[in-house]
Amino acid sequence: MATPRRREKGNARQQRPRPRKGRAASTPTLETPRLLLRPLTLADAAQAQILFPHWEIVRYLTNDVPWPYPPDGAYRFFHDVVLPAVKRGEAWHWTIRLKTAPKKVIGGIGLMLRAENNRGFWIVPPCQGKGLMTEATEAVTDFWFNKLGFPLMRVQKAAANAASRRISEKNGMRLVATTERDYVGGRLPTEIWEITAKEWRAHRAKRQRL
Repeated sequence: MATPRRREKGNARQQRPRPRKGRAASTPTLETPRLLLRPLTLADAAQAQILFPHWEIVRYLTNDVPWPYPPDGAYRFFHDVVLPAVKRGEAWHWTIRLKTAPKKVIGGIGLMLRAENNRGFWIVPPCQGKGLMTEATEAVTDFWFNKLGFPLMRVQKAAANAASRRISEKNGMRLVATTERDYVGGRLPTEIWEITAKEWRAHRAKRQRL
């Protein structure tokens, strides 16, 4: 169902990203110094169902996340939404695991072909504030630009979500627009951040020199 357009400050509206011809269709396993990012499977729903539905995780997620979370929420989301999008080549999703405990899921991260939000993630509260999500976002952002060949990444976040803002800053992104969006926690001011492929490569080169 169509929804009324909202007035937005800055250049918040963006066309859906156009993939490079011959882009990689599969979701590979990615590694960071401390993490394994494994392609999401339906079998991961059991762990996600236990770990995901906590207010600290969902409050700043968009309101298409049902709340209270249903007992089959993770299975239905993986089966009906995530895995079909992956099969169509419109999304790439991973579970996040510590290398020291590779059988245990601690979060999730995904890339999506959406006009204003190309990346989303969550991580369990005990693993927050340790730089783990920065590692995960850098790995998938590198995949977005250097393997899939997209020229631009945009992400949106609730302005009150300071932790997510810091991750975007660490990723070298720029705040380009503000608007409002509906989240599990209510309607909130929202920031749109972006980075181009050229800016990303310059950011990575600078980080590697440090």
